[in-house]
Amino acid sequence: MTNEKVSIIMGVYNCSNTLNEAIDSILMQTYIDWELIICDDGSTDDTYNVLLKYKTLYPDKIIILRNEKNYRLSYSLNKCLKYASGKYIARMDGDDLSAPTRLEKQVSFLRENQRVHLIGTSMQRFNEEGTHNILYSIQNPDKFTLKNKTPFNHATIMTYKHVYDRLGGYTVSERTKRSQDIDLWFRFYKEGFNGRNLTEPLYYVRENYDAIKRRTFKVRFNSYKTRLIGFKMLGYPLYWYIPITFNFLIKSITPYFLISLYRKYQFTHK
Repeated sequence: MTNEKVSIIMGVYNCSNTLNEAIDSILMQTYIDWELIICDDGSTDDTYNVLLKYKTLYPDKIIILRNEKNYRLSYSLNKCLKYASGKYIARMDGDDLSAPTRLEKQVSFLRENQRVHLIGTSMQRFNEEGTHNILYSIQNPDKFTLKNKTPFNHATIMTYKHVYDRLGGYTVSERTKRSQDIDLWFRFYKEGFNGRNLTEPLYYVRENYDAIKRRTFKVRFNSYKTRLIGFKMLGYPLYWYIPITFNFLIKSITPYFLISLYRKYQFTHK
């Protein structure tokens, strides 16, 4: 059998309190042919020391990289990709968890569906009180899904190394600082690739209300620009631009506390 290794890429920043759980969830995978490549993006807490501990324990399975300052996620993931030796590339975040069978089921799907280039999964929210609502993904998204939804949950995906190579990795720019995944999906479909999602939630995403405050006007505007560029790239009709413009304006003027209340309502109502 040819190389069936999965290279899991992870960019981390100041997540020493959650990193142990995230890495342990990879160590507990039922699929054993993997390598974990983690780039510390200039953390100022104990993140790097946590990484060194795991590197010492698992020198043949874990690769540790470090940025001298905070370059953001796109840069860090591209750095990880340079060291990836696997046929498959999977994503993971430093404050989340992967179900034990995640890699096994995603590899199995790609093996059995040779014409599919990427497989994502649904994901379930959790916090210190336990698991909560499931964020179900569209099973068969296409390039038109991007009109008003995200086709894949970024941190859940597994794809091929050659797909990332073809796309040139992630776009590193001010515009894509918090929308690097949306930019990637537009380019993914532009190149003629396709993907699917497993309905089973094989990924657990930690609920982080502080992240809402990081969605500043500038961040939202850059995400809006990314969508405008993507719409043009995929040849969407002009009248499709109206809903995303309206959505951008509404979110830009909505106070953080109202968005936070809505998220908490979603979180507690399965």
